[in-house]
Amino acid sequence: MNSPATLRGHSPISTFRKPNYSGRRLVCNVKLPSNCKFSSNHNCFKSFTANRSEFAAHQSIGYWRIGGASSSSNNAQSVEESFGEFITSERVKVVAMLGLSLALCNADRVVMSVAIVPLSLSHGWRQSFAGVVQSSFLWGYLISPIAGGTLVDYYGGKLVMAWGVALWSMATLLTPWAAEASLWALLAVRMLLGVAEGVALPCMNNMIARWFPPTERSRAVGLAMAGFQLGSAIGLTLSPILMSQGGLFGPFVIFGLSGFLWVLVWVSATSSTPEQSRQISIHELRYIQNKGQIRTVVEGKSKTSKGIPPFRRLLSKLPTWSIIVANAMHSWGFFVILSWMPIYFKTIYHVDLRQAAWFSAVPWSMMALTGYFAGVLSDMMIQRGISVTLTRKVMQSIGFFGAGFSLIGLTMAPSPSIASAWLTLAVGLKAFSHCGFLVNLQDISPQYSGVLHGLSNTAGTFAAIIGTVGAGFFVELVGSFKGFLLLTAFLYFSAAVFWNIFSTGLRVNFDDST
Repeated sequence: MNSPATLRGHSPISTFRKPNYSGRRLVCNVKLPSNCKFSSNHNCFKSFTANRSEFAAHQSIGYWRIGGASSSSNNAQSVEESFGEFITSERVKVVAMLGLSLALCNADRVVMSVAIVPLSLSHGWRQSFAGVVQSSFLWGYLISPIAGGTLVDYYGGKLVMAWGVALWSMATLLTPWAAEASLWALLAVRMLLGVAEGVALPCMNNMIARWFPPTERSRAVGLAMAGFQLGSAIGLTLSPILMSQGGLFGPFVIFGLSGFLWVLVWVSATSSTPEQSRQISIHELRYIQNKGQIRTVVEGKSKTSKGIPPFRRLLSKLPTWSIIVANAMHSWGFFVILSWMPIYFKTIYHVDLRQAAWFSAVPWSMMALTGYFAGVLSDMMIQRGISVTLTRKVMQSIGFFGAGFSLIGLTMAPSPSIASAWLTLAVGLKAFSHCGFLVNLQDISPQYSGVLHGLSNTAGTFAAIIGTVGAGFFVELVGSFKGFLLLTAFLYFSAAVFWNIFSTGLRVNFDDST
């Protein structure tokens, strides 16, 4: 054993003989605090093995320091960041990569919304059957969120996201072959795309919960979801251009190859937690820890079971159901708009496919901007003393009531330009809900945020399947999209009321049945 280094408790100064403490045997000559996982009875000179993440966690909360640094936690709390440091920080790089992955995620799924028009013409599909083809993605998406969320809580967001992007990129590349082979092959590949993409949002939530302190999570979600919405805009605008240049299946090849490139960068340049990162600065690591992030991670490790999550207890709490209902309505509106708006503009206003895609794409660009603005506003409200609960309810109300009233305006629009303006307002305001139910997963239970996201995503997928398929049958039976949009507006209002009654921004105890 190497010559022992001296570790001290709260008051005395600590020194280490070597700065590289990872995996070294260290000796303690004081009794450590009872809540420290390294303490052992009342005996001194107890040996233990320190790893970097656990040592950094205890260092940040004042148990010990390195190389004679003061043990005062007050000194640690003085660590702050400028805006320039924030923009160039490692955690912004992580959320930027998450945003790119979500952009690819949505671009890959939205290509079919454009390709379905020529595919329907060439195969003689009715609108109801076109809705079934589009919803096949959701059949796969229905399967994976709960399992994916559990895997994310167990293995971390980096590994699960890498596998997810690789699989859905492969499914995107296989789509041209599947479409030429048979209808069943096309449906199977679309299902595989849905299975793989089901892990994307749980991974995003997990990574943000680990990398960002609570006072920055709303804007982090806003940044990541901005990529998600821009993916819709990119897919809708580029797909007709790529189809005209490279054939019907050109965009599937381009977006699929882009996903594999993203995986290479993600695996080599990021890590699941700040403590595992080799690129992060000591200053940023201490900033994240001292803002409360490391406490959440340590608590999550101590409380999260490596077995089956407590589904019964998770579903026994009304705040869980408020998230489930909000996610269900969010997915209903999102997929109805994403899947049917190009056809809506083509059939109602008689514009060509490229114009229809353009009118449908503009709102998603607005959603990316308003989503980040909503995140900044939400964080500012919390920093200025407004309760987390009230902040989440305000954001969710703007998102759902605003979207509902805008859809009513859309049904009365006399021209495609005015209709696009109403649609832009609806989608832009809906982005505020990301700072409601989507961030609320981290508020009520950081340790179960992955599986909670999976549960709510599964409910959302059920709703999306009903909405996407139901829209096609509704149009065939009633003969108009407008009635379905009015139904969607009513559901937005109902979900907003349910959220305001039962949601909370406080931590919910899921570790007992009370």
